Amino acid sequence: MMLRNRYNTGRKKRGIGKFLLVLLALIVIGCGYVAWKLLTPYGPQEAAQAAMQTSDGVTVSEQENWIDFKPAKPAGKSVLFYPGGLVKPESYAPLAHELAAAGHHTIIAKMPVNLAVIKPNLADDIFAAYPDEEFVMGGHSLGGSMAARYAVAHPDALQGIFFLASYPDEKGSVKNLGIPALSILGTNDGVVNMAKYQEGRMYLPTDTVYYTIEGGNHAQFGDYGHQKGDSEPTTSGEDQLNQTVKTLLSWLDTMK
Repeated sequence: MMLRNRYNTGRKKRGIGKFLLVLLALIVIGCGYVAWKLLTPYGPQEAAQAAMQTSDGVTVSEQENWIDFKPAKPAGKSVLFYPGGLVKPESYAPLAHELAAAGHHTIIAKMPVNLAVIKPNLADDIFAAYPDEEFVMGGHSLGGSMAARYAVAHPDALQGIFFLASYPDEKGSVKNLGIPALSILGTNDGVVNMAKYQEGRMYLPTDTVYYTIEGGNHAQFGDYGHQKGDSEPTTSGEDQLNQTVKTLLSWLDTMK
């Protein structure tokens, strides 16, 4: 009888052990799936993929930490761009290509796991690679906020700062840096927190240039498809890109 009880006890322990192993495996798989869903980046669509090709006097090349759009005849300030959160840098190739075609050497930063908050000082490496150029800096969504924080930490590094569907917070207040600022927002943006956007205006210079794209949304500042939570645009991605480029170029022209 004693041997039988020990045998049954051993079977129960082994059964509990197997159950715990299965439960642990399920938890690991579940956490992995959630992490995969949350960290899967938005990627470049057709227009962005086409803009990654060298053409129209713009040479496109990839470095370890950035994508370079170099015009045949550089003119005016160079542009450094920080991508939005969980958006692959190639998604902004149409914007960068157009700016470069107009003469502005344009660089898109490649952020670790596509989050500018992980490495906000990546600009240091880029500026070191092009020490003779004068840069403006900006970004889309989270990228713009991180660009502002970089500007505050390096007050003499930039000639201007811009925000696409983005805003500075208190830690990124550029109000007293003495550099020009530009803010562009679409009326159909369903992602940006409008309360924080309005609050962010207090951290911008009083002479900041504001531009509104009627019918523009959040995702169409890049070319990566629909973004979760965003509103449907009532203008095309091409029109939003054209307005963004035109506004940026006009702003850059004031710095010549």
